[in-house]
Amino acid sequence: QVQLVESGGGLVQPGGSLRLSCTASGRTISTYVTAWFRQAPGKEREFVARISRISSSTNYADSVKGRFTISRDNAKNTVYLRMNSLKPEDTAVYYCAAGLAPRGYSQGYDYWGQGTQVTVSS
Repeated sequence: QVQLVESGGGLVQPGGSLRLSCTASGRTISTYVTAWFRQAPGKEREFVARISRISSSTNYADSVKGRFTISRDNAKNTVYLRMNSLKPEDTAVYYCAAGLAPRGYSQGYDYWGQGTQVTVSS
């Protein structure tokens, strides 16, 4: 079993940047496909990005492609989400998730963090 803890959220102005961290304990994070999701008030949770277990290939939602980058530091057992050119519509609680064999991009994640709030506002 793996425990996930997100950090790095906060308040940022439009056009600004943040880097979220998802630190794992209990297991090696590179064992899992790891993804970021977000949920805005009144909306369903949506897939943001994921990184695969072995090849570290990445996938992104169209809404963040070119602005967000997911990466992994195996030595720190941490997955990051670098967010640039932030927009007000990026405001949401961001969650880290991990799974051995997710289905598609957004289904089948077994472990979730508690979330970190990102607010983009002037």
